[in-house]
Amino acid sequence: MQFIDTHAHIYDLEGLLPLVLERAQKNYIKKIYMPNIDEETIARMMDIAAAYPSCLPMMGIHPCHIRKDFIKQLYLIEEWLGKSAFIAVGEIGIDLYHDTALFPEQQEAFRMQLVLAKHYHLPVSIHCRNAFKEVIELLEKEQDGRLRGVIHCFTGNFQEAEACIALGFSLGIGGIITMPKSGLAATISAIDLKHLVLETDSPYLTPVPYRGKPNEPSYLPYTASTLAAVKETTLGEVACITTQNAETIFEPTQ
Repeated sequence: MQFIDTHAHIYDLEGLLPLVLERAQKNYIKKIYMPNIDEETIARMMDIAAAYPSCLPMMGIHPCHIRKDFIKQLYLIEEWLGKSAFIAVGEIGIDLYHDTALFPEQQEAFRMQLVLAKHYHLPVSIHCRNAFKEVIELLEKEQDGRLRGVIHCFTGNFQEAEACIALGFSLGIGGIITMPKSGLAATISAIDLKHLVLETDSPYLTPVPYRGKPNEPSYLPYTASTLAAVKETTLGEVACITTQNAETIFEPTQ
């Protein structure tokens, strides 16, 4: 049995990383995909990727880190995409939860990074918070058959799930599904496993029973166990199908 953590900011666990990765291996985590956040996280992420072959980097700018001068930020992203190997373009998207002042900049930066993903034939990892309508509208405009990827940390309703899947995207399921009040389990119960991948968003969104502690990839089986119960299937089947889904999206030539 093996799992893939499709979204983990493990570069934020510096100092703990050797133990975190040792625990991940003991808990059957085969690979960890690392989304980039901004200019400051690139060096730490790339150092981890160089040292640990099972930790694979993405390249992008998180919507909460988009600035007024985002064009300069995207020049740097494109430079990196042109000179190194990445598993995806991410973490990109729209976040209207914290601040809406830079919504136009977020929207255009998202669009331009989708174009980069198509140019480099890479999937995308999409951050969507308080912005399903806006994200889906933009994806509908840009989807020409070349876009694929994951709606990271999916927390939407069934209709939003259907809309994302219809556009060719899978849903990233993390620790929120272990939280009964989230309502996510009820939504996901009606979604086929073939549309789902697993993630931690480490060190954030820690699943039950480790709420209050920094999240890490070794906790992924708790999310997987909850998903297995929701789907009335075995942990082994969840591991097999979600791992296959992740590799099909992110590593289709393997």
